[in-house]
Parts: sequence; C-alpha cells; structure tokens
Amino acid sequence: MKIRYESKTVEKQCTSVKAANKLFGGQKQLTVSLMARMESLKAATNLKDIVLMPAFHLHALKGNFSGLFAIDVKSRKDKWRIILRPLDQEENEFIPCNIDEIAAYVTIIKIEKVSAHYE
Repeated sequence: MKIRYESKTVEKQCTSVKAANKLFGGQKQLTVSLMARMESLKAATNLKDIVLMPAFHLHALKGNFSGLFAIDVKSRKDKWRIILRPLDQEENEFIPCNIDEIAAYVTIIKIEKVSAHYE
C-alpha cells in the first residue's frame, strides 16, 4: 500500500527509530512494534490484508473521528494506536466510509497520527 502522512512530524515518528523512541519515552518494544506495523502496512496489497490480521485490531473510530480507523501499535493491552484514513485513487477520503465495502479497494492510506488512546 501507499502511505501518506498528515505531517512531517507524523512521518518521522513512523519512519525514524529515533523519533519513535522519543514519542514512546524510550520504550524500545513499542518502537520495534511501530516499525513492524509500518512495514506490514507498506507490504499489504490493500486494506483488506490488514483487516484480516486480528493482531492489528483495525477498528472504526466514532464521534469527531468518524471516517478514521485505528490499529494497535503493539497489542490491545497497550494504549498506543496508529490512526489512519483510507483514501481513494485520487487520494480523497471515502464518504461514506464503510470499511466492509471499501477495504479490498483501498491501496492508499494516510496516517493521521500515532497517539495514546484517549489523549
């Protein structure tokens, strides 16, 4: 899949070990897990590949985050998640964004941020 980023800061956090370590306060296991998740996202053919991986726990967000999805950085027990937006071939967001209908067609995502849940 092609990956776009909301900002240069988010891109650095997702691609630089040093920036990820800083984000996670030196928790190396989280950094390793984030780098592995990013490699898996890049290697996926489409978003359905990610949906089918239970360890990622792809789930829709609600409220102000409608249209966005999250995957766990490490596990369900950890508070960190990668927030992403599926994009169409013209790099526009899907409206409506029903993941069950679009997952097989999504080959571009935008990482909005990596954040601690409820921050």
